[in-house]
Formats: sequence, structure tokens, C-alpha cells
Amino acid sequence: MGAGQVDRTVTAAIVEDLDVVVEGVRSWVAADPGRRVSITAVVDSVDALLAGPGREADVVVLDLDLGRDMVTDRVPELSDLGLRVVVFSVHVKPLVVQAVMDAGACAFLDKRTGKHHFVDTLAAVAGDEPYVTPSMAGGLLQAARLSEREREALVYLFQGMSHESIARRMKKPGGAAISPATVKQYIGRARAKFAAMGRPCASNFALLARCIEDGLIRPDQVEDYRSAGR
Repeated sequence: MGAGQVDRTVTAAIVEDLDVVVEGVRSWVAADPGRRVSITAVVDSVDALLAGPGREADVVVLDLDLGRDMVTDRVPELSDLGLRVVVFSVHVKPLVVQAVMDAGACAFLDKRTGKHHFVDTLAAVAGDEPYVTPSMAGGLLQAARLSEREREALVYLFQGMSHESIARRMKKPGGAAISPATVKQYIGRARAKFAAMGRPCASNFALLARCIEDGLIRPDQVEDYRSAGR
């Protein structure tokens, strides 16, 4: 899916182990006048998501607290698979929100959020649009917070590599390369984060300038990879 407005119904997978929350989310989605979102899968674990049709959804709505386990450490894995993760949690302390965003989530929603804001967030994330929820505000985004994988993809991009070349270099924990589509998403998410702060980047040069301004990338990291013999 490209950046910008989505011209079809957004598909969403819900990873949640409390029926009352699932039913609440279903009612919010059903009440949306624009019928912008359709729930295509509901599972109670990340493993069940990855084993079923939910992994094909445009957006994954993830509760951090599943049973006795916090699943923050699974966010990078989902992100590497090209999934757009919206965390939906009662754990809204700034350090938790910061950790989730650093791990690669696209957005963070407090479970006390309203139904319209919930659906708006899913629609925006599915279209790779810049979007800041109240939980992400309050000083957390005074400077863009890029995940480690987003920064890694940008460094390679600024060294002159194609999405295909970047994908071959960015390995999953098991050693397999990520896909070029996932690389594109990482770069798009970085752009969206700057745009959400009112600092849009219309070109790669502008994006590089923003990253250097915020101390996310050092100038000496962007030497042309061909001249460096890599």
C-alpha cells in the first residue's frame, strides 16, 4: 500500500486476550460512518497472528499485556515482517510509549481513547500518513524518535543504496534478509514521523538534513558505499 489516503477498506488484525476489549473494538469499527476499517482476524497471541491470516492485515492492533507476558519485545519482529503495528494498551507511562515507538510501532493508543480517535488512527497508519496520538505527544516527539531499524535503513539509503540492496543487508534475528517492501516502510515511517512534527521532508536530501539536525545520523555515516568498497 502506498503512502497517503487509502482508497479501500483497511483490514485490521486484533491481538488481544480479553473478550470485552475485542467486542468494544468491534463496536467502534462498526459504528464508523465511513466503514473505513474491517476486522479480519482476532487472536490472543503474537504467535497465533503470525500463523494465521492476520499477518496479511494492513494494521495490527497489539495489546502489550497478553496473559502474564508483556510483548514489547515482539514489536521489532512484527515490524521486520512489514507489519504496521498500533499498540493499544493501559500501560501509558512515557517510558513505555517511548520503548514501543523505538521498537518500531507506528502509533500508540491508550485504552481510554475514544472510538473516533481509534478508527482515525488505524486509517492513518494504514495509509502511512503522519499521525500523533495523545499518548505519543507531551514531549516525546519534540525530536523525531526513529526506531533502530528505521535509522539503519536511512543510513544505507543515504549511502546511495537501493531498497533491494538495503534489504539484503538488514537481517532478521534468524539471519534471513528483510524484504524491499519492508525497507520502503521503514523509510516511509521515518518521513511520517518528521511530518507529524510539522517538519516534512519532500526529498531524501531534506530527510538527511532533518536526521543530522536531530543527531540521529552523523555526517560521517553517509559516505557513498561504492567509494567505500562495500
